[in-house]
Amino acid sequence: MRLRLIAAAMAVAALSALAPAAAHAAVYAPVATAQSSAAACKYKRDGNVWRCVTPGAYCPKAARNKIGYAKATKKRYKCSQYTKTTWRWKRA
Repeated sequence: MRLRLIAAAMAVAALSALAPAAAHAAVYAPVATAQSSAAACKYKRDGNVWRCVTPGAYCPKAARNKIGYAKATKKRYKCSQYTKTTWRWKRA
């Protein structure tokens, strides 16, 4: 029983010694670039327009005939009917 307590105390001491190093690494983590943040964004409605759309991708039912702006190029797109049942973001 005593050996288990000693082993647990040593494990806690070892983990607490590593914690400041991990916190230090998190503070100095590299800053995200514009490309990685653009790739990470999801489309969302902003009033009557949609932000962060992917050109050529399917658009949601709520976006039909609405305008959206591309996540990488910031160009304007419209959610247009592609076939009888599908809608996609096309250049406006």
